[in-house]
Amino acid sequence: MRQRDEGTSNSTDQTNSRRTFLRAAGATGVLGLTGLAGCTGNNPNNPNDGGGSDDTTTTESGGSEETTTSGGSGDIGTVTYGVLSPMTGPYGGLAKGQRQGAKLAVKHVNESDAFDFTIDAVYDDTEASASTGTRKAQKVVEQDDVNYLMGAISSSTALALNEFAKDNSVIYNPGGAAVPITGSSCNEWVFRAETNTAQIAEAVSEYTVNNLGTKVWFHIADYAYGESVLERTRSRMEEANPDVEVVGTSRSQLGSKNFGSFISDISNSEAEVAVLGMTGGDLINFVNQADSAGLKEDVNLMSPTMTFQVVRGALGAAADGTYGGVRYVPHLDTGDNQAFVEAYTSEYGAEPDNFARVAYESIRMTATGIQEAGTADPAAVKDVLPGLEMDTIFGKNQFRSCDHQAMNPTWMGKCVLGDGDTTEVELLKEVPGDEALPPCEDVGCSL
Repeated sequence: MRQRDEGTSNSTDQTNSRRTFLRAAGATGVLGLTGLAGCTGNNPNNPNDGGGSDDTTTTESGGSEETTTSGGSGDIGTVTYGVLSPMTGPYGGLAKGQRQGAKLAVKHVNESDAFDFTIDAVYDDTEASASTGTRKAQKVVEQDDVNYLMGAISSSTALALNEFAKDNSVIYNPGGAAVPITGSSCNEWVFRAETNTAQIAEAVSEYTVNNLGTKVWFHIADYAYGESVLERTRSRMEEANPDVEVVGTSRSQLGSKNFGSFISDISNSEAEVAVLGMTGGDLINFVNQADSAGLKEDVNLMSPTMTFQVVRGALGAAADGTYGGVRYVPHLDTGDNQAFVEAYTSEYGAEPDNFARVAYESIRMTATGIQEAGTADPAAVKDVLPGLEMDTIFGKNQFRSCDHQAMNPTWMGKCVLGDGDTTEVELLKEVPGDEALPPCEDVGCSL
């Protein structure tokens, strides 16, 4: 279903939510909405950067005025963003957070005096299909004059939208995590705030083979993301410990329901740890069935996406004792995360997950580039965004110049059952953002 958000709402609820966000940002000692602009004022990529001009707007923000200095000047106008999420299909449970994060980002840009423009957002459903995603992208570009796209969770869909962005000269923020999106299939129009599988592999691989076992079975969903997990994680494991032995590899079709035969094969092998390259309903069904079959008693289960909020929520106690990569959890004390969590919780009545963070940060970081460029023209913005340092949920961050991948930190985590039926994430190891990303030549991109 297609939806549209236009301009800025003047409702009391929205005003109160913005005040909440600003108070939270002040309490954590980080920049609030003014800091969302994240402009350096000295970006060599910005043709309009001459020290900037003061663009001041007075808004209702707890009795204070906010002033920001930007590289541009005057009213940039309206930016039209297309948000394409897989609301139906195997990733429907994950897409809700993505859409809500996008809506919150649009709201905050439109209500903030840090930006000289507003966002008109159009929402549609990719159905987790590359062909449908491309068709929906074409529709919003032709019918709604969209110049900016965000969305997809399936890496196959994201790769298709990569090509669409290049062919149509629109900026695209992918929600998929496979390395080739900002690797071998990178292009100058794509800027990814999502953490990729290479970054997660840095957090999970060494810990897994040095603490959970050296005899490894890989089971993956048979599409781009699963293959990326297999390639990157196996490679990093073998580098981390020469005793690693891959005792088996299996694949299941995306959207599969019955994993009994795969679980039996793993149980009958010498595997000490099973690495699961899957997410969403596939991962939930696999772990539930593995738990019922008693596989967890003999084999450690690790998935780069095991700690996802929706996965842990659906698994309940079945997730207890499993391990996973951590792209994001709400309790992180980094950047302006706690202000984001408070604003999101106030708006939606629940804490944000990684998909909400990615959508929110994708739009916010791109909005920073628009403000810095002083124009909504994506051709100009794509030249300003690479290497532009800005304030984010993770602290100072940027889209790396050579591949346009955000330099996010990653963590290894363990799912631990607390007082309720849902596990919490215990952080075991952190890899800083500048250490999590492999060199661009290793991922096949040089922009």
